[in-house]
Amino acid sequence: MQFFRVGVLALMMCTAPTAFAQQSGSIQIVTPFSRAPLPNAGTGGAYFSIANLGTQDDILLSAETPVAEEVQLHSMAMDGDVMRMRQMPDGIPVPAGSTVVLEPSGLHLMLVRLKQPLKEGDTLPLTLNFEKAGTIDLEVPIGSIAARKAP
Repeated sequence: MQFFRVGVLALMMCTAPTAFAQQSGSIQIVTPFSRAPLPNAGTGGAYFSIANLGTQDDILLSAETPVAEEVQLHSMAMDGDVMRMRQMPDGIPVPAGSTVVLEPSGLHLMLVRLKQPLKEGDTLPLTLNFEKAGTIDLEVPIGSIAARKAP
């Protein structure tokens, strides 16, 4: 019986990462989430961590979703006393062996000209396009307007 419990635990540990992440090649997407914006908002955001488990650098080149006309890659940084948001047309670098975190008030995906409201409890279909890893399709959970992490 003890051997059975250890075997089940080992199996759970081996399969757990796939239950909480999507992977293509050496790129793994962990804890994706979005937030329900204010009613009638024209924009939204998407956030997640990108782990590069490989030995080669990669770049998140673009993203797309059917619920927005455009998805832009953005950075946010302080410029003196002002927080500035900038589009990253060359993509978001993901160095080998590192994790890049997309979060509110930092790197993020901006969903521009929403075609439908993002509602708490729903999911957002999202496709990420990487230079080397190719595409990764996600179903991103939508949390509350104040969400700071995946629901």
